[in-house]
Amino acid sequence: MKQLRIGYLSTMHHSSHILKGLRWLETGPGIGTQWHLFGTGPAMVEAFAAGALDIGYIGLPPMMIAVGRGIPLVCIAGGHCEGTVMTGAADMQALSDCAGPRCVLQQFSGLKLGVPSQGSIHDSILRHMLEQNALGADCVVNYPWADLIAEDVRQGALAGAVGTPPLAVMCCTWYGHKILLPPASLWPFNPSCGIAVHRRMLNEAALLHDFLRLHEQACNMIRLEPGRAAVVVSGELKAVDAAFIEEVFAVSPRYCASLPPEYIEATMKFVPVLQTMGRLKEALSTDQVFNATFIKKIHPDPAHY
Repeated sequence: MKQLRIGYLSTMHHSSHILKGLRWLETGPGIGTQWHLFGTGPAMVEAFAAGALDIGYIGLPPMMIAVGRGIPLVCIAGGHCEGTVMTGAADMQALSDCAGPRCVLQQFSGLKLGVPSQGSIHDSILRHMLEQNALGADCVVNYPWADLIAEDVRQGALAGAVGTPPLAVMCCTWYGHKILLPPASLWPFNPSCGIAVHRRMLNEAALLHDFLRLHEQACNMIRLEPGRAAVVVSGELKAVDAAFIEEVFAVSPRYCASLPPEYIEATMKFVPVLQTMGRLKEALSTDQVFNATFIKKIHPDPAHY
């Protein structure tokens, strides 16, 4: 039997939970799977570096940092874009109340703003926005797991949170926050989830074809049948109900497996940002980051993002 060692995140709006919950890989093309859960993309990168993974669901900035370190990874498909959201206390001004993002960000002077670990896509976007608006990063507190951010929001230790749509819905639904900066306002078309593989896997065309076909099918389920997808994910995670997960899908509803020019261009804009932050020593070319050969065969039509 063909085998895949797959890295995934707890982020409930990725197609990983549908593939894992419905066992599509095992019952369809007969692929044996080992699923490995990670708290953040940088932690997944270390598993790739150790040779413990074949394929992974990951935000692309951590993967790009890994490529810059010489770890032979490449993105072969998309999955979701615009998956970073900022929430804050109910009495704070949201973007709709302000002249722009700077007005929102200024409110965190002297306060604490929780975000996943350094090198994550959320951390990269937040620090870039602070720099672009000539604001310091003293407010930023990094966490290894998003659940720890939510807990500190609950306890009142954080005035705001930047992270995934599930984190945003959790903070808003349970802890009295509201969305201050919606996904499109932070970094349009940013690659919140892509499918990365170790480059040795590029020789496994049939295996990647089978995986990507089912990944695209799962993305379509989230996009076209969010209620059905939410029931599957809820049954897999056993932590929140389907209504909560359907709300997560709605906060950032752009799901697809393709790699359109907009997705690639938005990703490559991270290169100078990561260089400025000292996380990339040299610039990366598009070919170092992407290989769209396989997904173009699976998804030749226009993107659904």
